[in-house]
Amino acid sequence: MRRHPEFQYLDLLSDVLERGDERLDRTGVGTRSLFGAMVRFDLSDGSAPILTTKRVYWKTAVKEMLWFLTGGTNIQPLLRENVRIWTDWPLAHYRRETGETISQDAFEQRVVEDDAFAARWGELGPVYGKQWRRWLGADGREHDQIAALVEALRTNPTSRRMLFHGWNVPELGAMALPPCHMVYQYHVTSDGRLNCLLFQRSVDLLLGAPFNFVGAAALQLMLAQQADLRPGELIWVGGDVHLYLNHLGQAREQVSREPRPFPTMRLTRRAATIDEYRIDDFDVESYAPHAAIKADVAV
Repeated sequence: MRRHPEFQYLDLLSDVLERGDERLDRTGVGTRSLFGAMVRFDLSDGSAPILTTKRVYWKTAVKEMLWFLTGGTNIQPLLRENVRIWTDWPLAHYRRETGETISQDAFEQRVVEDDAFAARWGELGPVYGKQWRRWLGADGREHDQIAALVEALRTNPTSRRMLFHGWNVPELGAMALPPCHMVYQYHVTSDGRLNCLLFQRSVDLLLGAPFNFVGAAALQLMLAQQADLRPGELIWVGGDVHLYLNHLGQAREQVSREPRPFPTMRLTRRAATIDEYRIDDFDVESYAPHAAIKADVAV
């Protein structure tokens, strides 16, 4: 009997717990870290790598991916979709700049309701969506990497140049957070399956990786549909793979749980373009995870 693919993730958690190099990090929280890891998930049977050893809020991850595809860099549309995972960075910036000890709820409410406040304080700088859809070249032109990828998948599927990335060196300093999931490369098999290899330079293994698996899988389904292909393998490669020191207990709890069958994910309609998918287009069935595990984000 084939071993459940989620054990790849649980084994990685265990490895970091047991062998990780304990070190200080940018946030001041401290991490236990390994360098270099890989997991592989087969999407061809309709299953999706939505972890079952804790509840993963997959709609939040998919909404984030859809936001990236808009090219947006402001948290206002995310908050209007009740996605709060990017608030920590602009909130910390606002508190630093103004000295105001505003609560997260109050800050988010102001961003949602006040367009001028959102424009000033909800901006993240040229993060993922900007680079994916409006990469500014040295020639002064903007480059839509996603549109170019869709075109290549349709017209030149044997290409080895089908990728996009977010590490735009001149703009890194203006970003609230430089891209962690940096490079997405695609490969089409001779029988029409679309594979993805995602390289992530830095990953919060407890909180970040489960979302990254879901977002990448959702994107793979959209790209495959747009190019009349079938989903194949999702290969995730991590650089600095770490657990924050205030996540170790939660990681031990998760490792102790037995995986349950992965759910399925499918698209309920074919959107006219890659830009027209909505959260309601994603249908996840048979998701029966263990209870959620709470942990704080390190900023």
